[in-house]
Amino acid sequence: MTTFDVRVNLIEEIRLFNRAATDSFLRSFSYEALVEYLDHLRLTTEPRNARSRWVRRGHRAAIMTRDPPDE
Repeated sequence: MTTFDVRVNLIEEIRLFNRAATDSFLRSFSYEALVEYLDHLRLTTEPRNARSRWVRRGHRAAIMTRDPPDE
């Protein structure tokens, strides 16, 4: 299986969970970002309880802001 095939399979599986995400939008992300997103989506289908966990990877900020461009 080529890298392209793996990315296509990831995108198809993501779209099973998130039909609003278009192929072109998802193709703009790296392989690693797609894998991380799919892992997160899979966890959302599991029942929530005291043992439920999703660990944010260290390179991602929990909250982000942006400043509007100067006009």
